[in-house]
Amino acid sequence: MGHKCPHYGAPLVKGVLSKGRIRCPWHGACFNIGTGDIEDFPGLDSLPKFQVKIEKEKVYIRASKQALQAQKRTKVMAKCISLSNYSISSTNVLIIGAGPAGLVCAETLRQEGFSDRIVMCTIDRHLPYDRPKLSKSMDSHADQIALRPKEFFRTNDIEVLTEMQVVAVDVKNKTAIFKDGFKMEYNKLLLATGNTPKTLSCKGKEVENVFTICAVEDANRVVKVATGKNAVVVGASFLGMEVAAYLSEKAHSVSVVELEEAPFKKFFGEKVGRAIMKMFENNRVKFYMQTEVSELREQEGKLKEVVLKSGKVLRADVCVIGIGATPATGFLKQSGVHLDSKGYIVVNKMMQTNVPGVFAAGDAVAFPLALRNHKKTNVPHWQMAHMHGRIAALNMLAYGTEISTVPYLWTAMFGKSIRYAGHGEGFDDVIIRGDLDELKFVAFYTKSDEVLAVASMNYDPLVSKVADVMGSGRTIRKRDVETGDMSWLTGKGS
Repeated sequence: MGHKCPHYGAPLVKGVLSKGRIRCPWHGACFNIGTGDIEDFPGLDSLPKFQVKIEKEKVYIRASKQALQAQKRTKVMAKCISLSNYSISSTNVLIIGAGPAGLVCAETLRQEGFSDRIVMCTIDRHLPYDRPKLSKSMDSHADQIALRPKEFFRTNDIEVLTEMQVVAVDVKNKTAIFKDGFKMEYNKLLLATGNTPKTLSCKGKEVENVFTICAVEDANRVVKVATGKNAVVVGASFLGMEVAAYLSEKAHSVSVVELEEAPFKKFFGEKVGRAIMKMFENNRVKFYMQTEVSELREQEGKLKEVVLKSGKVLRADVCVIGIGATPATGFLKQSGVHLDSKGYIVVNKMMQTNVPGVFAAGDAVAFPLALRNHKKTNVPHWQMAHMHGRIAALNMLAYGTEISTVPYLWTAMFGKSIRYAGHGEGFDDVIIRGDLDELKFVAFYTKSDEVLAVASMNYDPLVSKVADVMGSGRTIRKRDVETGDMSWLTGKGS
């Protein structure tokens, strides 16, 4: 079968092979080695497989040149055969949101032979695109990072309504109401609206050249305004740090303002956070820690200075806010769909909400996480959104499939990647193997005597190996990682 991961082209020979599937060493996608089909994400395509014949000592492979070059296979999809049954204002499946959760849901339905009408709608101007790239390669254009070309949606009868915002859902009459007054009836509904970035509440927050990164246009405008100028990033989050790394080569100066004493402290722990901070400082990024913004000052309507609570005044021509996000679920408040106290849509193991026929997926949901005794958890990762979309689609078709995937994420800064698997919330200790100063390390996040998560840099495919162990249901004990003996990873240890 194909030897490169269809997501970003990682060499699968360096991946992890276990229990009939191969896991990508970079971002954790899994493929069945019998069929080549994708079984965990990120990515949309499967591996091509080729006929093999062995004669005497020689191995012969039959393959079309095209398949060898493409290195990926898009699963066969059903056609929509019942469009004539629907008026313009009704559909069988309505998907609100066009991120990976919505797209994978639509594709999975077609792959499973579903031949009714599917409509996706999005506030965005564009067809679904690779959102993680917005902070990693900020001057990409929408068509360069599209998840599927325009023809794909036409060929597979997936209708996408762009710049269409749903403002209310009437679950009794199975109708979505749009901002412009248009109403659409549905039979099954997927809520996949994602997150809305938090904004600053300080004085001067409306000044020009202060950005949150919601869409391609935001990222493009930041690069344009920041080139050769002074940039300030508020929040040492994944988005904030990736933006700071990207701008460090474009801007005259880059400063990061953060409330904690180290970047990523809550996520990666203080030691790993400080090692990353040092890497940034070596690349001319300045940090202002344990403080926040008190005022944004303007000159002729444009941002000129960022004033910190510590009293420090930073010169700034552009400011990017990366202080987290809230679920985009305000439109559901009166709907009867159950939201938790933080506004996340609550679903069961089948991604089903409390309302029959209404499913939810992606960053806006709290779902039962198998790794943590099925505790309802929000996991806003790119990989997880794909899986949610798939599980929702299978259960719209009444397959009864439950979600049990291991969370997997990555970040890339200055050409270096950190991989992470598991769910480390509430960790009370971090055990580090390797050398933080050299940026070649593995960090295990533990709570009492259990390993909850792992992060690594320059240690592939270790995180994929750990994800496989976690996925098999085995508990990794603190003592397993304290000794430095990694034989438990290959199954030879305790």
